Amino acid sequence: MLTHLDLIDDKGRLANAAVLLFGKKPQKYFITSEVKCVQFYGNVVEKPMPAYQIYRGDVFELVDQATSFVMSRINNWVGTRAEGEKADIPTRPELPIDAVKEAIVNAVCHRDYTSNASVQVMLFRDRLEVWNPGTLPYGLTVQKLHGPHKSLPANPLLADPMYWNGYIEKVGTGTEDIINKCHEYGLKAPEFYQEEDFRVVIWRADNEESVPKRSNDDPKAFQSVPTDEEKLLEEIKDTPSISRAELSKRLKISERQVRKITDQLREKGVLIREGGNSGRWIINKM
Repeated sequence: MLTHLDLIDDKGRLANAAVLLFGKKPQKYFITSEVKCVQFYGNVVEKPMPAYQIYRGDVFELVDQATSFVMSRINNWVGTRAEGEKADIPTRPELPIDAVKEAIVNAVCHRDYTSNASVQVMLFRDRLEVWNPGTLPYGLTVQKLHGPHKSLPANPLLADPMYWNGYIEKVGTGTEDIINKCHEYGLKAPEFYQEEDFRVVIWRADNEESVPKRSNDDPKAFQSVPTDEEKLLEEIKDTPSISRAELSKRLKISERQVRKITDQLREKGVLIREGGNSGRWIINKM
């Protein structure tokens, strides 16, 4: 596979992209390849911050974790079965997940890995900003991103495997997809900036509901959003025989991320697997 993807040469030497794509701890060799995610109460960068996470792992894990950070901290409209066409309860997140994920994928895939800066995902009260330590390829301008343009990946050895894994397109439609998804949601047109870094701005819905809510029990405490671990344990509690594939669908994260979470819970002794592939999960009460 590495040979097919041009990630290893005739002498058996791995390309840097191989470590970023498939390494167990890529940040051991590329410290700044991590993704920093932060949420702010207002529209400017200032403390205190309700949430701050630094994610590490391969490029696929970085995209999944950063996307989950954003989607779990924005508003999510929940309807009733009477409003849907299926038995499932209809839901609609405040931001289109495809646009959020595309912005993060572009930042991780096309960043400058020689830079000492990291990708930053910042969620403000009125907008989402994704900062990419890199510059647009020669001949490509911010204005051209709003229409059809050539695909000029900064890191082609990263782009090919991410394409085969369904994370990116190879026809230069990424920024157009972000624009179209935001328009379909009725949001303001996203903005692109090329300064010291490349920046994507996705505007949130114009309402007061994007302010973090205080808990009814304790007015000083802000309500916390369930983590992927907590959601996974709730699904297992309801269906102990649930498979990783089904957990992936219900939690809307990759099977790779599901496996990582279950492995971590098993190491902590919180989760036990009984009976192999056809068995069931047991939650150990610590």
